[in-house]
Amino acid sequence: MTFYEAEPPTRDALPGDSAAASLDLVGLTPLMNRTSGRSDLAVGLIDGPVDTGRPEFEAGNICEVAPTAPAVCKHPESHSCRHGTFVAGMLAGRRGSGALAICPGCTLLVRPIFAEAAPGHGPMPTSRPESLAEAIRAVIDAGALIINISADLRWSSVREYEVLTQALDDASRRGVIVVAAAGNQGIVGSSALTRHPSVVPVAACDVRGQLLSYSNLGATMASRGLRAPGEGIVSLETGGRLLPVGGTSVSAPLVTGAIALLWSLFPTASASRIHHALLNTALRGRMVAPPLLDAWGAHGRLAAATC
Repeated sequence: MTFYEAEPPTRDALPGDSAAASLDLVGLTPLMNRTSGRSDLAVGLIDGPVDTGRPEFEAGNICEVAPTAPAVCKHPESHSCRHGTFVAGMLAGRRGSGALAICPGCTLLVRPIFAEAAPGHGPMPTSRPESLAEAIRAVIDAGALIINISADLRWSSVREYEVLTQALDDASRRGVIVVAAAGNQGIVGSSALTRHPSVVPVAACDVRGQLLSYSNLGATMASRGLRAPGEGIVSLETGGRLLPVGGTSVSAPLVTGAIALLWSLFPTASASRIHHALLNTALRGRMVAPPLLDAWGAHGRLAAATC
């Protein structure tokens, strides 16, 4: 199992304009104006370690969950640290820091499964589905109601698939919503992760909502997934940088953050209600492309159900 590296930086992107356009496109702006999330709502981040020492992170809202790899970066320039820090910034960065900072008021439970290589440009980090399964159970035991994952499971054994499926089944039984990046290979197909019925797979689009050529697609994603911006997304890089990049790895946290804000605004809603409101804001046909995330539309559905 390898992780999905983001696409190269979008050099000509205008971070402020691109970020605002991305948030507006998927209806996140009005939600973010209403709440930054609740501290009693925990989001599990299964990725690389995070450079938690950056001042752009909200103090006290990032917690380490019994990792097999250190949760805090030792090699800030490693692929694992840069990726984990970028995704963490999208979710838990401080508002006004330059990152999207979708739900900084929520608690982020960091459980790395990708170990750091020495500084430099070494091979892409790898892990095993068994490690992912252990991490899923660990963040759930720590209190996570939502889990964000960006990983590629295409070269695993049947036994490893079974172990992962059992962990995802357990997440579903315990009322946890799992969000997973669709992948950046530009193929039509799915993996043991993205085809699981309790997982919300996320494809990538541009700021106009058009699917990007490198995003994986498939019938499973069309029926149970969403698409969200994956181009010119700005978040925290190691070394004090802010950089716009792309990929399904950065599309998934937009959906994860939307769920966190919705659950913060409707704390008594069940996982199935949140899931239904999120995935039923658009008609789905016999296609391979999922509909666009509509976070504000999901808010309207939840509000109507509570009247």
